[in-house]
Amino acid sequence: MNKELTSLKACFAGRYLAGEVRRAIRQSWQNRSTSTAAVMFAGAVAAGICAPVQAQQITGSIKGQVTAPDGSVVISGVEVVATSDVMPKPRRATTRADGTFTLNFLLPGDYDVVFTFADGSVRKTTTRVMLEQSSVVNLAYEASNQEVIEIYGSAIVTEGDSSLTNSFGEDVIANMPIGQSYRDMLKILPGVEYSENSTLGPSAGGSGVDNSYALDGVDLSLPMFGNLSSEPATHDIAYVSVDRGGAKAVGFNRSGGFVVNSASKSGTNELHASVEYRLQNANFTATPVDGVISDVDRSWTTLSVSGPILKDQLFFYGSYFRPEVTGENKVTAYGPAKAFKSVRDEFFGKVTWAPTDDILLNVSQRVSDREVDGSSIGEFETDSVSLGAENKTRITSIDGSWLLGDVSSLSFKYAKYSEDGSSAPDVALDVVPLLGGSLDINNLDQMGYFGVPSIRDYPDDATPEEIAAIDAFNAGAAPLIAQLGYIGEDGERRGGGGVGAYQTINNQDFARESFQVEFDTEIYSGDMTHFLHFGAKWSELREDVSRLSNGWGSISYVGGLGADGGETDLTNVFYEASIQQMSFVQDGETVPPITSFAESIDIEINDEIEHGDFTYNIGVVISRDTMYGQGLRENSSNVSGYELAPGEKYEMYKTDWKDMVQPRLGVTWEYEQSSTVFANYASYNPNASSLARAASWDRNTQRELLVRFDQNGDFVDADGAPGSSGKFFADNMRPRRIDEYTIGTTKFVTNELFLRSHLRYRYASHFWEDMPNGARLYGDYGDFGGVPDNIAALGEYIPNLGAMRDEVGGSSYVIAEVDGGQTKYWEWSMEAEYQADRWYVNASYVWSHYYGNFDQDNTTAGNDANTFIGSSFYGDGRGRMVWDNRYGKMIGDKPHKLKVISTYTADWDGVFGAYFVFQSGEAWTAWDGTPYGYSSGTSRFAEPAGSRRGASHWQVDLSYTQNWEFMEGYTARFRADIFNAFNKQTGYNYNPYVVSELFGQARDFYNPRRVQLAVGVKF
Repeated sequence: MNKELTSLKACFAGRYLAGEVRRAIRQSWQNRSTSTAAVMFAGAVAAGICAPVQAQQITGSIKGQVTAPDGSVVISGVEVVATSDVMPKPRRATTRADGTFTLNFLLPGDYDVVFTFADGSVRKTTTRVMLEQSSVVNLAYEASNQEVIEIYGSAIVTEGDSSLTNSFGEDVIANMPIGQSYRDMLKILPGVEYSENSTLGPSAGGSGVDNSYALDGVDLSLPMFGNLSSEPATHDIAYVSVDRGGAKAVGFNRSGGFVVNSASKSGTNELHASVEYRLQNANFTATPVDGVISDVDRSWTTLSVSGPILKDQLFFYGSYFRPEVTGENKVTAYGPAKAFKSVRDEFFGKVTWAPTDDILLNVSQRVSDREVDGSSIGEFETDSVSLGAENKTRITSIDGSWLLGDVSSLSFKYAKYSEDGSSAPDVALDVVPLLGGSLDINNLDQMGYFGVPSIRDYPDDATPEEIAAIDAFNAGAAPLIAQLGYIGEDGERRGGGGVGAYQTINNQDFARESFQVEFDTEIYSGDMTHFLHFGAKWSELREDVSRLSNGWGSISYVGGLGADGGETDLTNVFYEASIQQMSFVQDGETVPPITSFAESIDIEINDEIEHGDFTYNIGVVISRDTMYGQGLRENSSNVSGYELAPGEKYEMYKTDWKDMVQPRLGVTWEYEQSSTVFANYASYNPNASSLARAASWDRNTQRELLVRFDQNGDFVDADGAPGSSGKFFADNMRPRRIDEYTIGTTKFVTNELFLRSHLRYRYASHFWEDMPNGARLYGDYGDFGGVPDNIAALGEYIPNLGAMRDEVGGSSYVIAEVDGGQTKYWEWSMEAEYQADRWYVNASYVWSHYYGNFDQDNTTAGNDANTFIGSSFYGDGRGRMVWDNRYGKMIGDKPHKLKVISTYTADWDGVFGAYFVFQSGEAWTAWDGTPYGYSSGTSRFAEPAGSRRGASHWQVDLSYTQNWEFMEGYTARFRADIFNAFNKQTGYNYNPYVVSELFGQARDFYNPRRVQLAVGVKF
């Protein structure tokens, strides 16, 4: 008897309806000839053919249906068994009454699928399971006199936890010119801007602090700051998935940006090991067009081993990673600087255990220790300002799944992430600061970190008083520049540099711990199928921080203009030191670290309903966040409700369940075979916030102080830096919220080519910030600002704040909703994915517009940093309010983004990889405090937000990997990577200060062309 073999090979990024499965089977039967064998395969991608999704797990699934050849009869009772080298034991299921089956919680990898029928006959096929995706295997069965008939092919559903999801396998990740760190991997994500920031995450329609990054389901986002701080290596990562929008109530997704999950490699029944050494010498890097000229050598050593502990039951995987960076002959504007060195030792271990066919457990531990010397020397700083640091990171993951029959499952995950960091200046100053003491102005470079002033220009409309004040400032600045400035290209001394020693001794420890449990089941009723998901999650964030200042900390020259432009009459102030208050603790007294906590409880319910050609998603996430500070205890007899209790934990603020109801709704219609349209609505309450520390009461005893001195360096006064002490919360605040609407369409052009296009709109509101309690009463302050009448009518945020402060002290700033704060994001995207035997190509183009009046990514002078969420410069006085030129483009607004990633496998075991990106330049704004009555222009907009745009950027990265099996089972490997092959060193992060000599110049540049070479052996 003849056989007809149908092979569908795809790694798709689309969504298809449930009816596609049955339609494909029926059409295959209708088109067959009478001599056609009764064994056929049909694959379909369906938004609604949802096997239970393994939320935040590191697994995928296989599902499908078995029917008679005409599609009119379904076949129940068929045993389906999936086996893979990555799974210790096979997974089994039996087709249900409608002929469908589901194999859940499969580790990503290649699988053999075997169908065994009641008459003893067997059918076989193979498929690949991707992370958080479902591989669909459907079988049209006809009896045969052959015992075993092999069939080939399947389709892979890109079915993450959202309508906009992508997944990448190990072959793509390993063969692309990506880099060695988790952050490097983000460059391949479709629709996400390419960023070389070292701290702040990239924007994809939201703030860079609202993204979520996970490894084996463990959230790696820095607690309370939202950035990716942890640095696991990419060599351990086997699969990656990203959800960018249209989230379901699965996976506890509260992100205002994108969510990335990744699965680490696992062991198998065979013993394998590998070693690789990668090198990027200084002469492998092109010379920067600007910035620090540095002779830096980089190397990476990687070892891994995997295999069985108990055959067919318990596997292990382990690795060691050692990146080293050494720098010599570093030269800044001040001359030669000390060598930089960074060394990290990272160990990773993982075991996978299947005690039974229905239970799967994964346990992993990552330990990373890093030491750094000679860092933090900027382009315009002296060698003496360098910093040394240590970092210890621990990541623990324990997850398990238990299959409860063929339609239900129970799963859990415990995760703990900790990062303990400390840093200290390489140069420790002898000076001991004393309140009331003097500042040695003749030796400012031995007092702390001194920012050398620049000569100021006169505004075009300067008054005689302003001209006189600037003249006085410049008269005092000139000798400081002559003494401590750097020598410019013209041979003259210039201001704007930094001398002395690094200002802060810092100890900061973070921890995140979570536990979640989920139950999934399926209910079949007539022609309707429900895929139900229930989940609950508890998580706690913690930070311990203590800080001292080196000498007088950070010192600036204010030249008689007063603090921040003279809001009070401080014209006798010429120098100002910013110093940690802990530095003044004497006589053996110590102040404990500030310990801050935040707790979240999330509950999610999701029902995905398959009904004919339609699939409906109805879900909701309900959350409650609680922030805990330090330094108060409850006292109901006080107006504030508190009394002072230094060092004691107290509940700072708790959101109501009713204020954090986040619906997730979706519908998909398969209007014709292999073609769908879909629409989604999703609401998110991001939980990234720094307020647990920023508003903590013990900041009154550990806060930053501003110490002021006259022109002779004699003490004038000292007080807390504005907004840096404990703060009360205004009543009836609604949590920050993002509402998202998505419509789109998907289509298979061929079995190898998939297309998707979508339109998305996001609206964010209810931002929280610390602001002066009387900010609404500022009134009119000229052409550049003034409080709108409707906002002024609202009065103070906390009317009785004075009485509350009389009891327990605290700041005149309060935590309140930003009046009218909002952001908007429009996105139109086209994506294509092509996969054949040798080729893989993923191409995406996005047009977008990101605008509003609250730019979390552009609130401070240096935006690539861990800055407070909810306690930034935004709202800190006139010129920084929502009505002060704030409405316009966000700094993350890049209207055009084009990405293409590709790999090609040659006949001779060589693999080519290529990456191309083009994106618009960043939007930026001129800063000037003068129109608002301040000398400081920091975060004070002199024009509508985003009035200017930087240069667009494009680059090409290339890689080539050659494998050579020099002995049976042993393979040598050579690899070469070229990043930024055309050396496009485009500038970004523009100097916004109108008064600066460097106004409008780029402060950072995309990294120059660099080459990495690697050799390795594996067996």
